[in-house]
Amino acid sequence: MRRILLWFLTTVSTVVLLFGYKTSTSSTLPSSEEAAAGGTGATTTTARAAAPSTPATSSAGSSTALPAAANGTFTGSTASTRWGPVQTRVTVASGRITAVDVVQYPDGNGKDREINADAIPQLVDETVQAQSADIDMVSGATVTSTGYLDSLQSALDQARAA
Repeated sequence: MRRILLWFLTTVSTVVLLFGYKTSTSSTLPSSEEAAAGGTGATTTTARAAAPSTPATSSAGSSTALPAAANGTFTGSTASTRWGPVQTRVTVASGRITAVDVVQYPDGNGKDREINADAIPQLVDETVQAQSADIDMVSGATVTSTGYLDSLQSALDQARAA
């Protein structure tokens, strides 16, 4: 009887300890060279592997092609998020998105800076590759991704109207 009781208590303790263990999260900070250059370099695999991402929907219907006449730089509206404002600036040349700058993003604390150091380059790269606002959100940076997509769509709408 003592052996069974000892086995049972050991098993319960082990299970409780296993489920109570908090794993560390991966944190990649920009190198000093990237920080000096104004970049926010980070690896792109950490946030993507955490959960499947969902495609973003655009508020203006199809956002696959920009008119060839819409050359210039267009600043999107500021999207207010619960962690701070997000604003983008899109450069269009020959009807193609050539660059996206994130003018404002949440950076009020270390966690915001850590998340956005990874998320913003992913969002920018996907935008330039997709040539639209029809991109995936970054897992773990849902609030920033939503604000980015809102502001980006606003800038692309301005480019279409030009």
